[in-house]
Amino acid sequence: MKRHLPLFLFTTVTLIAVYSQPGPVTPEELGSDLGIQVFNQIVKSKPQENVIVSPRGIASLLGMLQFGADGKTKKQLTTVMRYRMHDVSKILKKNNKAIMSRKNKDIVTTANAVFAKSGFKLEMPFITRNRDVFHSEVRSLDFENRTAASSTINQWVKNETKGMIENLVTPDIIDSALTRLMLVNAMYFKGQWKSRFQPENTKKRNFNGPDGKVYQVPMLSQLSVFRSGFTSTPNGLWYNVIELPYHGGSLSMLVAIPIEESTPLSAIIPHISTKTLQSWMTMTQKRVQVILPKFSAEAETDLKEPLKNLGITDMFDQSKANFAKITRAEHLHVSHMLQKAKIEVSEDGTKASSATTAILIARSSPSWFIADRPFLFFIRHNPTGAVLFMGQINKP
Repeated sequence: MKRHLPLFLFTTVTLIAVYSQPGPVTPEELGSDLGIQVFNQIVKSKPQENVIVSPRGIASLLGMLQFGADGKTKKQLTTVMRYRMHDVSKILKKNNKAIMSRKNKDIVTTANAVFAKSGFKLEMPFITRNRDVFHSEVRSLDFENRTAASSTINQWVKNETKGMIENLVTPDIIDSALTRLMLVNAMYFKGQWKSRFQPENTKKRNFNGPDGKVYQVPMLSQLSVFRSGFTSTPNGLWYNVIELPYHGGSLSMLVAIPIEESTPLSAIIPHISTKTLQSWMTMTQKRVQVILPKFSAEAETDLKEPLKNLGITDMFDQSKANFAKITRAEHLHVSHMLQKAKIEVSEDGTKASSATTAILIARSSPSWFIADRPFLFFIRHNPTGAVLFMGQINKP
């Protein structure tokens, strides 16, 4: 009887901003919606922590796995992701090209890799399809030397994220006898604000944490024209939204904060989807005084339980996982799926690595947008609707 061997899966990410044009739902939006659902699962257990995820990074790795899955394992992936990789491959390739286009003034890079045990036989269609769609390279690695193997992967991640993400993999997470593959996604984003914050306007102000404590943090400040407005959840919880575009034109950061201090972020998060984000883009542009924390945040997330809660269960079960399209030599299952993300927001811009619709009401924009308590951020790609990064900031 063949033993089930663990397939390790790791993902790191960075940031890219986006908002989608009206039209058919794209694979990028479907993948982003899955990432938002994962985020919803994570924040339930971390209501007072900073949480950062890359929906696009999660969708990319699940897409790579879908190419190798078969049977019920594949069915679960396609059901939760809401698309078959074979049906959307051409669209994803086109969108990947658009997001990483050198014509963009903002820098976006993404890389995928399959680290395979030396001598391990992979099915050729799995290799070629991932190379074609995700530009994924296959590299041989000696997992028996756990220290050297983790060092090699960490160096690859560090290089691809321009030094922002370090030590993704620790030697103890590798099983020297059973590890066969590690799939890795790395993303990096660096963008300058279209309307920069002047350093002389940055001052320390109070930030009210969810724990009741008040923190003194550097706050960016500027008066300029932004897309901004009020909206509410279907059950009447109002929140304020603003779009902060990046210099390149196709990327934006969207920031949302409840209007009432008594409304927790957890009350509005379940109502947000890519359709909600798209609806925010109907806001009119007005002069707004923006006050936003200057912050750096890093988060490491175990994606296994959130994905299982959404219905992707078999691939983590050694008796049920079916990855026959990765290899027919041995039975594989996914033992870990991790993501590490980091974001830095300053006067110049942002660096990062890694269905209910809100109803907009025609009201005049507030003259102030002050993020002096917990808020949400989303970084979206305008043409495709891809959400590359999102998070909740409870303490800058």
